[in-house]
Amino acid sequence: MKNLLKGGLWILLCGVVFSCVSNEKIIYLQNIEGKEQIPEGQLISYEIPEYKLQYNDIIDVNVQTVDDLLKNGFNTADENNAMRMQMAQGGGDIYYMTGYTVDKNGNIRLPIVGEVKVQDKTIEEARIEIERRLKEYVVTEVYVKVKLGGIRYSALGEFRRPGKFVVLQDRMTIFEAIANAGDLSNIAKRDEILLIRQYPEGTKLHRINLNDRQVINSSFYFIQPNDQLYAEPMKVREVGAGENAAQSLLLFTSVLTSLLLIVNLFTR
Repeated sequence: MKNLLKGGLWILLCGVVFSCVSNEKIIYLQNIEGKEQIPEGQLISYEIPEYKLQYNDIIDVNVQTVDDLLKNGFNTADENNAMRMQMAQGGGDIYYMTGYTVDKNGNIRLPIVGEVKVQDKTIEEARIEIERRLKEYVVTEVYVKVKLGGIRYSALGEFRRPGKFVVLQDRMTIFEAIANAGDLSNIAKRDEILLIRQYPEGTKLHRINLNDRQVINSSFYFIQPNDQLYAEPMKVREVGAGENAAQSLLLFTSVLTSLLLIVNLFTR
């Protein structure tokens, strides 16, 4: 019985040691050996390419004439503001009902003007094109404001709060997107995050190492609309161990206790 107890303790110790997740696997933005080091405090410069509108994007178009501006001021709240506030409070996509969606042909359909080609155009280029088309129908001077209707993305897998999100920003980093989804669980493969990104010609899959500080220099540091993030679980999940030493110890202690009780019953 003593030998059995000793053997059980060794199994318990080995199980706890090998089932724990090391800090190196869960710490973000490390300086990985063998790669260029980025010391803290160093300025990291990067070029942010202007996002070009694609199929299924939603944009908000606001048109005002000179009379509108003189009468109501520059910060006029349009008639959709109440609806947007209600949808925002309910967690809905506030621009789905009020914005203009880019169709499969790359067009949006505006009142009076009709279809306007905006695919592969930046927000500023789309604004100029919409303003040009409006001037064909409106005699007075018009001022057009175009904004991307938020950044839509999905977080799947080992996130603490997975789901589909709409963030009302023009720019967002991958870490902001992860934080918005409640962060990754301790058993998520941070060094193999799968990014599914939409391009004009189709969809591409990219692997991202969030443990590596060099991710800041990559083209995937900033999230784009319609991105999908998938976090795979580590092997420790297949074993069924806990996320930390305390959970693993409790789990293996329970298993060991059950085994010893069974053996004790059969050896009496």
